[in-house]
Amino acid sequence: MEPAIIVHGGAWAIPELATERSLSGVKAAAIKGFSVIQNGGSALDAVVAAVSVMEDDTIFDAGHGAVLNMNGEVELDAIIMDGKTLNSGAVAAVQDIAHPVQLARLVMEKTDHCLLVGQGANGFAKEQNIPKLDKYELVTPEAREEWERYMKFSTTVNALFSTRNDVPKRTGCDTVGAVALDSYGNLASATSTGGITAKRPGRVGDTPIIGAGAYADDSVGAASSTGHGESIMKLCLTKKVIELLEQGASAKEAAQKSLELMSTRLGSAGGLIVIDKNGDVAHHFTTNRMAWAQIKKGNLKYGIDPTVEFTETLFQENSREI
Repeated sequence: MEPAIIVHGGAWAIPELATERSLSGVKAAAIKGFSVIQNGGSALDAVVAAVSVMEDDTIFDAGHGAVLNMNGEVELDAIIMDGKTLNSGAVAAVQDIAHPVQLARLVMEKTDHCLLVGQGANGFAKEQNIPKLDKYELVTPEAREEWERYMKFSTTVNALFSTRNDVPKRTGCDTVGAVALDSYGNLASATSTGGITAKRPGRVGDTPIIGAGAYADDSVGAASSTGHGESIMKLCLTKKVIELLEQGASAKEAAQKSLELMSTRLGSAGGLIVIDKNGDVAHHFTTNRMAWAQIKKGNLKYGIDPTVEFTETLFQENSREI
């Protein structure tokens, strides 16, 4: 099977000042994830590696770019799913760790559970010798300024990703994710988020929910979502993508139709990245912008605006080096 990877850095109104860093970030994540596959790693290894890169990049709202809830605390969510086994691991409202996607994988591999939350997730992280960081190591000055601004609104979560014109739009960034297909035909998906600014403590969005934030099934395809978490959960958005793929839709059609449904039914916007079982790679978003990057057959494609994409050749067809 021809391996492939696609990543996203969140669907939102990315300002021009953040364009270059957002594109550089998703490109670096895609290259890291694909290099894992090129060196014999699995799709599961690849998505964890790619998402970890973005969790280390403060331009993204995940890990080191996390935002603050109403109480001024960091609560992180992440999920990983293995398309070969349908095993999944996730954490929600875990506090002050650098790589929640890596903790999600440990939940999948070291416990009998699919999801650990709050103090239980942090307790498990301690058992696994994952250090807890000071929250201010994960929050940028810009995120603290945004928190102060959005504390003035009482409907932050519902307003931030609305497609209506009469509600305030967020200035900060959203979820990151990755989907990969390895050389053996195995698929995996991973998604991670640092939350939504000024959200109610304990609020959990779509990210760590199977079929909402991510889904992977080797017999059909895999997807990762981004956008308004409550709406994504109501539609089970990534599972909707899988259902459309099963019905014969292409990866692009499945992403488009799923997001169109979310817009018309719920008035919310978001983004999706998809790879089907045959290696068809696609992305789609209904927000103003979404940073994304994909690699297949030695070509790196990336973009941030709806109708513009760029292509770079990374290596020759028979080379295994990036």
